[in-house]
Amino acid sequence: MRGRRRRRQEIFRLKTAVKYVCILGFCLFIIVQTATQLQLTASENTISASEFRSVKLHSRKIGEFGETVINMLPEDLAFTLFLPSERAFERDLGLVPERSLANESFAILTRVLGFSALPRWIHSADLEVGKEVIYHSISGFGLYIRRDSNQTVIVNGVASELVDLKIGKDRKTLVHVMDGVVMDSEFEESIQPEIE
Repeated sequence: MRGRRRRRQEIFRLKTAVKYVCILGFCLFIIVQTATQLQLTASENTISASEFRSVKLHSRKIGEFGETVINMLPEDLAFTLFLPSERAFERDLGLVPERSLANESFAILTRVLGFSALPRWIHSADLEVGKEVIYHSISGFGLYIRRDSNQTVIVNGVASELVDLKIGKDRKTLVHVMDGVVMDSEFEESIQPEIE
């Protein structure tokens, strides 16, 4: 009798110890998860001095028209923007900040936004080298996107100058600065006579 009681007591103590270890482990897991989430949230909402300098340096490539296009996007949603460089706005669309009429340039910039913005993030690292993926822009225009061995993102034959710039208040806009304008042939034909 005493042997059975002793075994029951030992089993009861063992079960109790296992319960305490499980509860302690679960509590530690919750604490670690919470601390990690708080650190990630804090790091997402802060911008380091080097990142700030980097964005400031690249804002020259983005230019006035690029900033206007970025500001057209809603701040609370994640977007990828294949943005023409300042040089591409002038070379391919004939837009020069000092000479472009506000209404005309705004209409063109709206079309550029429709062709070049995706309602999701696509980092250059998300693309496999040489493998083309197809997405549709916010206007429904088909974007054929790939990355070459030099880490250059290519969209519908237009190569990138800079990739993976996070811009905006909450840095929800991912910008790839392109050495050209991503557009359909109809829009390209409509702007050609103006440039010539």
